[in-house]
Amino acid sequence: MTPAPAARARVKVRAPELVGRGWLNTGGKAYSIADFRGRVLVLDFWTFCCVNCLHVLDELRPVEDQYPAELTVVGVHSPKFEHEADPEALAAAVERYAVHHPVLDDPELVTWRAYAARAWPTLVVVDPEGYVVASMSGEGHGPGLASLVGELIEEHAAKGTLQPGDDPYVPPPPADTALRFPGKAVVMEDGSFIVSDTSNQRVVHLEADLETERARWGDRSSFNEPQGLLLASPGLRDGLGVDLLVADSVNHQLKGIRFSDGSIHVLAGTGRQLRERTGGGPALNQDLSTPWDLAWLDDRVLIAMAGTHQLWAWTPGDAIEQGVVEVVGGTTNEGLRDGDAHEAWFAQPSGLCTSADGARVWVADSETSALRAITRGDDGTFTVETHVGTGLFDFGHRDGPAEQALLQHPLGVTELPDGSVAISDTYNGAIRRYDPARGEVSTLAKGLAEPSDAVVERDPDTGETRLVVVESAAHRLTRVALPQDAQRVDGPARRTQRPPTELAPGPVDLEVTFVPPKGQKLDNRWGEPTMLDVSASPEGLLLDGGGRAPGLRRTITVASGIRQGTLHVSVRAAACDGDPDTGEVPEHAACHLFQQDWGIPLTLVEGAPGTLTLDLRGT
Repeated sequence: MTPAPAARARVKVRAPELVGRGWLNTGGKAYSIADFRGRVLVLDFWTFCCVNCLHVLDELRPVEDQYPAELTVVGVHSPKFEHEADPEALAAAVERYAVHHPVLDDPELVTWRAYAARAWPTLVVVDPEGYVVASMSGEGHGPGLASLVGELIEEHAAKGTLQPGDDPYVPPPPADTALRFPGKAVVMEDGSFIVSDTSNQRVVHLEADLETERARWGDRSSFNEPQGLLLASPGLRDGLGVDLLVADSVNHQLKGIRFSDGSIHVLAGTGRQLRERTGGGPALNQDLSTPWDLAWLDDRVLIAMAGTHQLWAWTPGDAIEQGVVEVVGGTTNEGLRDGDAHEAWFAQPSGLCTSADGARVWVADSETSALRAITRGDDGTFTVETHVGTGLFDFGHRDGPAEQALLQHPLGVTELPDGSVAISDTYNGAIRRYDPARGEVSTLAKGLAEPSDAVVERDPDTGETRLVVVESAAHRLTRVALPQDAQRVDGPARRTQRPPTELAPGPVDLEVTFVPPKGQKLDNRWGEPTMLDVSASPEGLLLDGGGRAPGLRRTITVASGIRQGTLHVSVRAAACDGDPDTGEVPEHAACHLFQQDWGIPLTLVEGAPGTLTLDLRGT
């Protein structure tokens, strides 16, 4: 077993001031760090594009419910994409994702820098006297955070420094639209549409006028932020009796709807979020992680598994309980890497579309702002290729040759009748077009409110082909004409505005600190409990020390001839209840997986530090 790095000596550090453009969910009131004195404060550094941040919101809710009088959670929104710095977009996201605590709008990353955050998500715990006591990156900290908060409450109640008070959260006015942040849509043979009414936790059948409701399925007891929709094949309808498949994202399940009686059936997923690397298994026994969209891959259903940065497939059986799910592409590393599908990297794939000839599935890979495709070769293996996009931190609105074109966090992809591809370029508020024959990108429509999907419609009277676009932030479906000559946009390139880390070329000592929560220890009884994976871009930046291996410390070698780049670090650590070394293990002990992916912008400077320390969970 690789030992955990020793905990650093605890040095009392005053929590820096909370500085930003404004506050949400406070009824217009602004707060300073001193206003939270007397309560335990958890700062959640997040950005609303990030699926891992959305997972942490779910992990925080039970902790908030457990300590309503003693704990305050404040979201510090520090945007990755330009669109996320728009205050209206942030306000919409806070509602969309049911954030029920105050949120500080930090568009210039002032508070992010003050707290030395390096990754989304990061949690910082501040005690009732105003001192920082812990910092945690990534997911999986819910139980350990609850334990730490309980310890701090007990400690400061005894000292007399705990002063429970009212919750500063003030809810926004209730929504008044029929649809609320719809996600995906399908078109029916009769010209009607089915749409996932995501924030209303249901699926709705709309008439061709895009407003009149024909039917609805589900509620909060059956769906939790449903996203991708896929019409069942005739064989699936006859065999399993379901007409529509639904990616139920926050329930981490694939579900089917039967139109005849409105019944809803679980086809894959246990309802628990997948926390470990796996190749798949029996569909009803396999955990999934935030499935976002669906498409046909021959006789299987391809699943955009946004939560693990992978593509999975569901193969139906003769009965629902006989279905199987398996990984088709992606390693769980977040990034952009092509080639053999099982070695490829994705970053929150969120949109899928099967080509008319069935030869490939187009993928909207949102966090890399990329259009990609997975294709089956003659030997049956799958290959991933990127057609538009360059990496995790580059985005913009630029048309032209595909190798130079830029998108901004696209969530949907649709094949057009001529074989080109319409991209729902969500954060640019646009529908873009990729022409694979010419290798060029153009703009079909602008000024849309976070388009997240589109379907092709042919007018029965005129024969005109057009798109019906899901305008998620406008809470509606909108018809968009397909012009013969697409518009062209020559916008600037953008790069995520995060402060780079200065490192010296040559050997660098890399360490990820991990201090298990109280009552837990690293445990190697069922294998190595830690794993570190390191890579870098551009090619040639990392000369030595790359790859996946056990442990939390490693020496890497950085090239001297490259001025800037990005270091990619992925880490996992498993801690179990009790102390296996002494045999003091509870009867119903559980193991907890902690994980995080960092993409760290680097500037290489002679004389800069030769060490890099990252906190997975540090105190």
